[in-house]
Amino acid sequence: MTTTSTYDSRMQLGPISYRVQATARQDVLLEVFGADPNGAVVAEGMIRLPVAGGTTIGKLLGRVLDGLTRMGAPPPGRPQPANAKQPWTTELDEELREAWLDRTDQVPVAELIRSLADRMGRSPTSIRSRLPRVGCDPDIVGRPLSPDAARVLGVTP
Repeated sequence: MTTTSTYDSRMQLGPISYRVQATARQDVLLEVFGADPNGAVVAEGMIRLPVAGGTTIGKLLGRVLDGLTRMGAPPPGRPQPANAKQPWTTELDEELREAWLDRTDQVPVAELIRSLADRMGRSPTSIRSRLPRVGCDPDIVGRPLSPDAARVLGVTP
């Protein structure tokens, strides 16, 4: 019997709507799609990866994207969050985890992420990417990250 795990995430970055979907069976299929407000495709791709190398390949892809982002750094004068580029501490991780898991109301994910970003002096992207690392499902407020999702994301909460 083969188990299938999936991860599906949507995010808005400026005017572009992105969707990332990962499906893990015997291998991992990672699909990325982005569209502008008019529906024009601005980002599209698919990568098939072996499950065993997922964490290592994920780190490699992260480094590549990080390097590309640095090459296209925001212009001077653009305000950065107060704690941008500051390391996360155990205390901050616990604060984020508690703030996410303690919410039982039906607040929209994006709204809570923006609120936490403002409160913690971080960007919404920083908050969203940190949630799985502290054991939280970044797609559902108040839900811990499942072991299957952690494996797909290559994190150990």
